[in-house]
Amino acid sequence: MGTRIEGYRECLDKALNDKNQPWTSAFDWAEGKTGIKRLYLFTVLIIVLGLYMVFGYAAQLLCNIIGFLYPAYRSMKALESPNKDDDTKWLTYWAVFALFSIIEYFSDILIYWFPFYWLIKCLFHIWCFVPLENNGSIIIYNNVIRPWFLKHQEKVDNILDDIAGSAAKLAAQNVFKSD
Repeated sequence: MGTRIEGYRECLDKALNDKNQPWTSAFDWAEGKTGIKRLYLFTVLIIVLGLYMVFGYAAQLLCNIIGFLYPAYRSMKALESPNKDDDTKWLTYWAVFALFSIIEYFSDILIYWFPFYWLIKCLFHIWCFVPLENNGSIIIYNNVIRPWFLKHQEKVDNILDDIAGSAAKLAAQNVFKSD
């Protein structure tokens, strides 16, 4: 167990010092000003954010910013890179994000009464985009979204084709009526 924790600490320390990440310059500055190692600064930041998610004002906004900003930034970087594997990773995240947003919409009356909801939602978003090979979005996509998609793909395609055909007929009828 101790070696696993040490492995996580080393991975986190590596990520906090990665010059390709947007947060590195902020941690460079804070580490230089305080003399405190960035790993400890990060730990304090996580504790403060966790407490804020439970007790703070605008926790919903902060949670949604966390679930959007970093993934959006990484998605844009992925689009600009020649590697297409990272595109797939971030498309998977956005599919899970969209599904979660739809589910959340219909259950909002219940979830807003749950005191730790914003903290749990924030941790869920982080689990979905954390840079691991099998993060949350990969697990949810492979076990929930993909099986449903494969099972219903043909039906959905037929429905969409019918809708597109009906819309085209309606548009054609209205264009000719206006002449």
